[in-house]
Amino acid sequence: MIQKTTALLILIYFLVLQCTAQINPYSYHSQKKIVCTNGAVVSAHPLASKVGVQILKQGGNAFDAAIATQLALAVVYPGAGNIGGGGFLVAHLKSGKNIAIDYREKAPAKASRDMYLDSAGNPQMHLSQDGHLAAGVPGTIAGLFASHKYASLPFAKLIQPAIDLAENGFAITAAEAASLNAHRQEFLELNTSPTAFTKNTLWKTSDTLTQKDLANTLKRIRDNGHKGFYSGETAKLIVAEMNKANGIISYDDLENYQAKERIPDVFNYKGNTIVTMPLPSSGGIILQQMMKMIAKRNIGAMKFQTAASVQLMTEVERRAYADRAEFLGDPDFVKVPVKKLNSDAYLAERMKDYDANKAGSSDVTRAGMITESEETTHVSIADNKGNVVAVTTTLNGGYGSRTVVSGAGFILNNEMDDFSVKPGVPNMYGAVGNEKNAIAPGKRMLSSMTPTIVLRNNKPYLVVGTPGGTTIPTSVYQTLVNILEFGMSAQNAVNKPKFHHQWLPDQLFVEKDFDETVKKQLEAMGYKIITRGQIGRTEVIQIKGKQIIAVGDKRGDDAAEGY
Repeated sequence: MIQKTTALLILIYFLVLQCTAQINPYSYHSQKKIVCTNGAVVSAHPLASKVGVQILKQGGNAFDAAIATQLALAVVYPGAGNIGGGGFLVAHLKSGKNIAIDYREKAPAKASRDMYLDSAGNPQMHLSQDGHLAAGVPGTIAGLFASHKYASLPFAKLIQPAIDLAENGFAITAAEAASLNAHRQEFLELNTSPTAFTKNTLWKTSDTLTQKDLANTLKRIRDNGHKGFYSGETAKLIVAEMNKANGIISYDDLENYQAKERIPDVFNYKGNTIVTMPLPSSGGIILQQMMKMIAKRNIGAMKFQTAASVQLMTEVERRAYADRAEFLGDPDFVKVPVKKLNSDAYLAERMKDYDANKAGSSDVTRAGMITESEETTHVSIADNKGNVVAVTTTLNGGYGSRTVVSGAGFILNNEMDDFSVKPGVPNMYGAVGNEKNAIAPGKRMLSSMTPTIVLRNNKPYLVVGTPGGTTIPTSVYQTLVNILEFGMSAQNAVNKPKFHHQWLPDQLFVEKDFDETVKKQLEAMGYKIITRGQIGRTEVIQIKGKQIIAVGDKRGDDAAEGY
């Protein structure tokens, strides 16, 4: 299966109000960087970024723009933008309080530990990745309404741009045409009715994608709020779709779904306060572990992507991902030693066997001893009142389960694959886990999403996020190190080549433009290096005084908009 990841990062810094600009969905362009003073949005699609700025100009705050942009992405970026998935929100409020909202998908009540094993106990991974049975209970709409209490405009105003884009259509980009064509056969095989995502001929650049059923679903949400998705006609359509092909999401699953506020992970790194997502995101714990393991090793002096700096960061990644596989799961179901995992003493012990002169081994480096396509979108926002928001949402693989709810027009996630289908068996991203991430009714599957905020003197400095499945924490990690340690510009921090190690498989993945000389030096140390396609689509907004620097990743259609 093609693993396509979508990244959404929106950061909005709102200072003044201006008149609303008209958005032309049939003629638009993408700009990768903008420097401005009034407000900025960076997202995975130019039209979604334009919607976010439009909401700011209409008097909305950071939360308003985040909600409107996420809803627009559900229309214009169907591979990852969604209402049939879930996500996480991290925010720093003007009062100084940090909050986190968990709207990760949940296992349906009929889910069971061995539901994807055959009679001989062998994992049937296609069942956890393809079609109806792969879907968890969606959380995105619940999350949007949970965050709306911090917004200033009526929800009906925030959802209307998405309704208009779905009902009237928009011109697709070259990348979107290629992606839809690549998934054409899966859409035909995994759906019981025709969908908006296939037609009699192949898609081409500037074709118009119209989604009438999705528009009607969005109208029900506009008119009926939370109940417009989790009960009534939309719930009826979801359950009817489940019944067509052995899906197990029920009316009760939908009615009972609730987003949950959690306490963010907050830690200090050399005078910078880093605010990130707690469990069931593994990303926050992994990020904190990795940052702390390099804190006393003067990595800045090693310089960007030398053999020395890459080797150190790789060994740190190896250790953090070993702990991920052993210890992490939904904290509502299992006990996770979070304080111990993030303690200075424990992390110092983890690095005791580090050797700067050779590659480590995942056969030797195991979890420490103590007594989660990469299909994702990220939104980051800041307003003139001091509120900062980072949101990451996902369908999991490319277009999720590739199953569209007939009559409702939206794609369902395939997040059930993020559970440990069987202990020690890797998921679609190669991540392994154990009983702590086993399937259970109502349980949230472990995630790698890492929405992150960096504060300086308790004021917003960076908002960072990316898609990429298990590569998300390492991409955020490298972006932070690039800026905080190597002194790189936001644009270079985003666009320079990335690398990734996740313990198992014991391989160092690098992008195609990674330095060849450094690759040879690392191979000489004993690393098995695998060159792969793009890693994530990291998007950053950096705030320097009154200046806002917004950068969209070169790896996709990502666009920066501002005023």
